[in-house]
Amino acid sequence: MGAAPVLVDRPAEPVAASRHMVQRRAGADLVEVDPHRLRRVEGANYGAVADPWKSQIFLRRARSSDLLGLVFYFDVNVRKRFSRVEADHEHYKWWALSCTSLGMLLVATNSGTLIIALPDLERALGTSLLELVWVILAYMISSTVLVLTAGRLSDLFGRKTAFVGAFAVFGLASLGAGFAADGTQLILWRIVQGIGGAFIFANGPALVTDAFPREQLGLAMGTNTMVAAIGLVIGPVLGGVLVAISWQWVFWFNVPLALAGGLWGWFVLHELARRDRVRGLDLAGTATFVVGLTGLVYGISRGGISGWDDTLVIGSLIVAALLLPLFVLIEHRGTAPMLDLSIFRNRLFAAATGAAFINGLSRFALMFIFVFYYQGAQGDDPITAGIKLAPMAIGMLVSSPLAGVWADRHGSRALAAAGMLVTALGLALMTTLQAGSPYWQGGLWLLLVGVGSGMFNSPNTAAMMGTVPVERRGVAAGARTMLQNTGAVISIAFVLAIVTNSIPKDVLFAIFSGLATGLSPAQLDPFIHNMHEALWVLAATSVIGAGVSLLRPKHVRAEQLEGARALS
Repeated sequence: MGAAPVLVDRPAEPVAASRHMVQRRAGADLVEVDPHRLRRVEGANYGAVADPWKSQIFLRRARSSDLLGLVFYFDVNVRKRFSRVEADHEHYKWWALSCTSLGMLLVATNSGTLIIALPDLERALGTSLLELVWVILAYMISSTVLVLTAGRLSDLFGRKTAFVGAFAVFGLASLGAGFAADGTQLILWRIVQGIGGAFIFANGPALVTDAFPREQLGLAMGTNTMVAAIGLVIGPVLGGVLVAISWQWVFWFNVPLALAGGLWGWFVLHELARRDRVRGLDLAGTATFVVGLTGLVYGISRGGISGWDDTLVIGSLIVAALLLPLFVLIEHRGTAPMLDLSIFRNRLFAAATGAAFINGLSRFALMFIFVFYYQGAQGDDPITAGIKLAPMAIGMLVSSPLAGVWADRHGSRALAAAGMLVTALGLALMTTLQAGSPYWQGGLWLLLVGVGSGMFNSPNTAAMMGTVPVERRGVAAGARTMLQNTGAVISIAFVLAIVTNSIPKDVLFAIFSGLATGLSPAQLDPFIHNMHEALWVLAATSVIGAGVSLLRPKHVRAEQLEGARALS
C-alpha cells in the first residue's frame, strides 16, 4: 500500500453537501459519510475533512491505494469528530442568535425611546414641526437607502466584520447626537446613526439564516422579532424616564448597549458564508435611489404642512418622479446592481418582499400617530404615554415566537396573510377613538395590531430568507429591509400630510409639543378627524398586504431538495 492518507488543513476543492453524502462537483465518485460508520463506495478516491462551522465536507484527490487506510482512519476517528462538529454548531447557532437579538434590541429600544421624546425635543431645541419629523425620517431614509449597499459590502468582506462595525458606528453617532445644539445637527447625527442601523438590518437575518437549519428558521426569526418587541415595550417607558432627566440621555443610553453588542459579536460570531467577490458596488444606483426617495419623502412631508402648491414640494416630487424609475432602469441594466432584480424571479421571495413593503406602509406610522394622540390630544406625560403604547409591543412579543413555530410546522403563507388581516381589524377599530376615550379601548386595539404584526413578521421573514442561496442572503436581507423601510418612510410622511391637513399652526404646535391641555374639544376635533382618515388608509393598505401574501407559493419544508431554494 502507498503512504498513509492525511487530512489537509486547507482543502483544495470545497464541495457543499449534507453530512450524510458527499459528491465531487465534477464527477460521480462518492464517499458516504455516516456519523456511525463509513463504508467504501465503488470508485471513490478522495480524502475528506469536516469544516467545524459549516458542517460541509471537503474532498481532495488521493491515490486509490490509500483508500483502505483512509476508511480505517475514518472508522476510528471521524465519528468522534462529527459528533464534536455537530455539538459545536448546535451551540454556535444560539450564540449567533443572541448577538443578532442584541442588535435588534438596540435599534428597537432606540426607536421607542426617541419617539416618546419628540415633544420634548421640539421644546428643547426649538425645532419646527418639519424638522421634528425629519429627526425620525433622516434615520429611516439613511438606513433604507444604504441597507442594500450594506448587504453587498457584507457579502464582500464578511458579515461578522460588518455587524461588529455597525455597533461601533451606531454607538458613536448616538454619543454625538446627545451633544447636538439644534435640529440640523441632530438630523445629521441621525443620518450617521442610520448607517450603523443599515448594517445591523442587513446582517441580522443573514447571520441567523446561516446559523440555523431551515426547520428552525421560523423559531429563530420569531425570537429576533420577539426581542425587537421587548425593545419596543421598554423603549417608550424608558424614554419617558430618560426624558425626565434630559433628552440627551435618550441617545447616550445607546452607547453602552452598542459597546456590549460590538464586543459580544467580535467574540462569538464566525464567518459561515462564502464571500461573493464577483460583483462590485453600484454607486450610480445608490445615488439615484438616495436622491429619488429623499425627494419623494420630503415632498410628501412638507406638502401636508406648507401646502401642495409650495415650490419645494412640487420640485421634490418631480425629482422623485424622474429618478425612481431611472433607478429601476439602472438596476435592470447594471452589471453589479445595488438591488439585483433577478432575485425577484423567485415567486416566493418577490411576494414576501412585496408584503413586507406593504406591512411597513400600513403599520409603521402608527406609533407616530399615537405618541401625539396621547401626549397631545389626551395630555399625558411622557412616562404615561410610554406605558400606554406598550400593548402593541406586548402583542408582538407574545405572538412572534408562536407564529414562528407554527410556520415551521404548518407553513407560513396563510399565517402571514391572517396577520395582516388582524392588523387591519385593529386599525379599523381605532377609528372609534376620541380625545376623551378611555384607555382600555386604545390599549386593546394596539394589542390587536401587535398580535397581527407578530403573526406576519417572523413567518414572512423566515420564508423569504430560507429561499435564497447562502452567498446571497446579505443582499436578500438588505432587499427585504429596504422595501419594508421604504414603506415605513412613505407611511410616516403620508400620514403626517393627512393628520396636519387644515389644522391651524398654533393648534398643531400645541399638539405636537405636548402642550394641548388647554385646547377645547372643538379645537381638537380636526386632529381626531384627520387621525381617523389616516387609520382607514392604513387599514385598507393592510388588507391589500394580506392579498399579496397569498400570492406566494406554499411553505417549502426543510427536508425538500436544496435545489428548490435556488434562484433562477
